[in-house]
Formats: sequence, structure tokens, C-alpha cells
Amino acid sequence: MEKIIYADNAATTPVHPLVLQEMLPFFTESYGNASTVYSVGRNNKAAVEKAREQVAKAIGAQTNEIYFTAGGSESDNWAVKGIAKRMAEKGKKHLITTVIEHHAILHTMHALEKDGFEVTYLPVDEYGLVTPNQVEQAIRPDTALVSIMYANNEIGTIEPISEIGEICKKYEVIFHTDAVQAVGSVEIDVVSQNIDLLSMSGHKFGAPKGIGALYIKRGVNPINLIDGGAQEKNRRAGTENVPGIVGIGKAIELATADISNKANKLEKMRDIIIEKVLTLPKSRLNGHPEKRLPGNANFCFEGVEGEGILLKLDYMGICAASGSACTSASLDASHVLLAIGVPIEIAHGSLRISLSENNTEEEAHYIGEKIFEVVTQLRNMSPLWEEIKDI
Repeated sequence: MEKIIYADNAATTPVHPLVLQEMLPFFTESYGNASTVYSVGRNNKAAVEKAREQVAKAIGAQTNEIYFTAGGSESDNWAVKGIAKRMAEKGKKHLITTVIEHHAILHTMHALEKDGFEVTYLPVDEYGLVTPNQVEQAIRPDTALVSIMYANNEIGTIEPISEIGEICKKYEVIFHTDAVQAVGSVEIDVVSQNIDLLSMSGHKFGAPKGIGALYIKRGVNPINLIDGGAQEKNRRAGTENVPGIVGIGKAIELATADISNKANKLEKMRDIIIEKVLTLPKSRLNGHPEKRLPGNANFCFEGVEGEGILLKLDYMGICAASGSACTSASLDASHVLLAIGVPIEIAHGSLRISLSENNTEEEAHYIGEKIFEVVTQLRNMSPLWEEIKDI
């Protein structure tokens, strides 16, 4: 392989060179603890607060509404468990989510069910969409929280977040969105969209792994997930990860600087791949054809296994995914694909391509051609394909 074409940006992104440049001094020269009073610490505290301002500005929040975490999973756990337990004090123990959430939400909900909470899991349509009406119909007097992802990590479908936020505001129900895949890809304004809590993870948009943030609207008060010291205004204990915090601040500033032009570039490359791949017989695009992340293309192919496609693409220098990176060790079919009605035998033949600005149109053409070639090769080797190709 002369060149690697990386097309799994939904799993993680490379650290942006300007982000790394911004972070480097905080590993060596400015190594102080940001919670100390001497100058080395105070300088780092200033860097942390600058990053807090950068994150807040990117999503339309106030600076004092941003709390740094270790990533998306922690942010999700804190938002859901923290609000659930806080609202339980008021007798509200009902939660609403969807069946296609990331496991950081679903497994958190399952844990709360064991603690006596009741969870409504809303179904989605064939494109992975939940409707505002479904949310409204599910809200009860004892509903504590609605948690619905901004954009799905597998199929890329973007949910009607503004409309759902408006309904939650109408019924005075707290609204959380897992925006891990959306931040840096679509424009977000937590105020106009009536979002009360929002989770993000830096490594999805050019920051390093191990740093995330949770937006908590002023007046919303989840119980702490991590107890200890007084960091993050007494809400999230632990010595500040100054290099990571500096990194997520710079990364989100870069990622949101020109979202519309970036989206146009990604959509063009994405559609090059989709157009070529869908010329294959018995192939399908998963997710909404229009309301989807600009860099996401998710397919299913009858008669082949996703793992086989990935291995052959890897041999050709293409890094892609079959389902979510967080479930890559699992042999189970994607819960997202099953939820949108894909038969289990077809769901096993899924492929996710997720692009970034680092990709080119030339690479998009290459990816489309190689997917076509690989799927055709695998089908020609499969007795199963002979049985189903003319059905």
C-alpha cells in the first residue's frame, strides 16, 4: 500500500497540527497544576478558561456553562445519571430516549432501570428518525429527562433537535442531547434549540482522545458523577487535564470556523461514493438521504459480511468501519440497523464510510470504485449470492 486513505472519522480523528502546536507547551514548559496559586498554575488556569470560552462560543453557550470531562461517555453518564437522580428527589423517575442511541446512553439507561427508574425507548422510522410528536406523546407528569442524540454515529441521521427542544421546554422537561458526532459538523446553538445539556468528545473533531465537555444550562443542576476536589466549580473532581483542555478549545474553534463550506465539501465527496456504490445490485444506503451528517455514508450489501469487506478494503489502503467503533469486538448485528428495519442477515453486511476535510475527491472516487470491486469479488466467491441474486 503506497498510501492510507482514512475514512473512519466517526471513530476518531487525527489531532489537528495547530491543535498539537497549541498543546505542546502544556506538557513541558507550562506543566503546573491549574488549581494552584503560584504563577505556573495561574497561567494554566488562564489557558483552561480560554478553552472554556472557545467551547462555549462554538455552541452558543455561556462560558460558565461548560464543564470539562474525560470524553463523551463520561459526559453522557453525568448528564443522564445526574439529572435522573436529582429529579428523583422530586418524585420524577421517568426517562425518555430512543432505541438507536449510543451505548453510552443505552447502557446508562439500563443501569438506571435497575435502580428503579422507568425508561421509554422511542422507536424510529426506516431512516432512523424520531418525531417530535413521539416525544410529546411519551412525556408524563413524572418525566425527568429526555435524552435524544443529535446525529447517529452509525447511519448519520440528524434528529429534529430544535423541535424536540421546543416540546421539552413547553412541558418543562429537561432535554439532553448526545452531540458527539454533530459538534464540528453542523451548526449548533443551545439557546435557540432549547438544549439543557449537551455532550461532546474532542477526538471526534481534531482534539486528542481523553477530553470532552458537558454543557449544562445555567439553573440545571445534575448530581455530581465524580466526587473529590473542588475542580470545575465543585462539579467535576480531578486535576485538570490542561493539555487536553487546551486542545479541545483550539480544535472546536477550528472545526466550527467555516462549517457551511466544510459541509459542502464533505457532501460532495460523500455523494460521489454513494452514487457509485448504489450501482451495485441489492445494496442500500442506511439513514436519511438528506437529513444526515455531511461526511457519513452507511451501506448494507446482501450476500456479504461486513468484516470481509473491511479486510479487503484495508488491504487496498482504505480504513473504514462496519457499525460503531465501540462495538467492533462484537459479532452481534448493529442495534441501529435492526431498529430501522434491516433484516439481521443483511445488517451483518454493513459498511460505514466517514470522511473529513483531510479527504479529497480523488480519494472519494477511489473509495467508491474499491467498494464496488470488493463487494463484487466477495459475492462471486459466495454460494449464498448465487441463491439470492435473482430473487
